[in-house]
Amino acid sequence: MIEARDTGSAEAAQQGGGRDFWPEDKPGRKLPSPKLLFGGAAALVAVIVAAVAVVLLTGGGGEEAAPKTAVPTAYTPDYLGEGFSQIASRTADKRAVTEGEAFGAKALKNGAYSFALASSKLSADCKDGTWGSRLQADLAKHGCSQLARAAYVSADKKHVGQFIVLNMETEDGVKQILRDLDPATGAGWITPLKAAGVPAFGSGFSAAYAKTYGHYAVLTWVQRAGGAQPASLNEMIDVSLVIENAADFLYGRLDLASAGRPGQ
Repeated sequence: MIEARDTGSAEAAQQGGGRDFWPEDKPGRKLPSPKLLFGGAAALVAVIVAAVAVVLLTGGGGEEAAPKTAVPTAYTPDYLGEGFSQIASRTADKRAVTEGEAFGAKALKNGAYSFALASSKLSADCKDGTWGSRLQADLAKHGCSQLARAAYVSADKKHVGQFIVLNMETEDGVKQILRDLDPATGAGWITPLKAAGVPAFGSGFSAAYAKTYGHYAVLTWVQRAGGAQPASLNEMIDVSLVIENAADFLYGRLDLASAGRPGQ
């Protein structure tokens, strides 16, 4: 599991920079021998032949299905929840999240990236849209009452972003779920939504960023369409910052709770 830390992206330069790298690019990596290359080429030819056979036999044309248990390649949780202590408990923010709030951002733009809402789903059953017995048990234990999911596609269809909100009973519950979502735990994850016009989300390389917004867990899960490895993690960070703008409605809830009007 790669920790998707910021390493000097333009949008996050204020947090400090660094050198981005991929684990497979570490110095000293040995190149494969010609024999291995030949064997790999032969194997690739076999795969291509098999793929062609499948297309000929089935007629092709079908969209690639997303993995049933997809998890991000890179994951970074933020447990601090700074500025949201006023709604650290649902008792201060009892009104259920509506579709108009969770999916009110039909278009998102920041810098060179612009995205449009492609699909969305709000569920009162947190098992509907998640997998993994441990994750689902902790969602129930910590009072998950709603799961909001939205898929956004960039204007050039090169990037896809998943926006996810979990309505938990308390901030402590949020932090436990963020720990569960670390792919290294094997506890489970959230099922991504399909967006029309782009390959199914979840295959290949993806990066997820999870944050604590009081008693809400907010996740942005992003990738290049089709799962190709990005040039650097900075690209994924920049895309995720655009998608995270969909969480602005939570600031409205914070304002209402701070003013003593959480039910409005």
